[in-house]
Amino acid sequence: EPALLLADEPTGNLDSVAQAEVLELLGRLRRERSLTLVLVTHSLEVAAAADRVIKIRDGRIVDG
Repeated sequence: EPALLLADEPTGNLDSVAQAEVLELLGRLRRERSLTLVLVTHSLEVAAAADRVIKIRDGRIVDG
């Protein structure tokens, strides 16, 4: 079992219903399998669901 799940813009081109379904699936996988989830997004709405947010601008960490 992997301990880390990487997701690069998993909701980028989805409508709001599909976005919610994908986020629910990722959250369930994280909880049930005790995974660390690293999710890259440009959406503040998606980022708001995270336990921790690290903001990067021009290749540098600016918050987090």
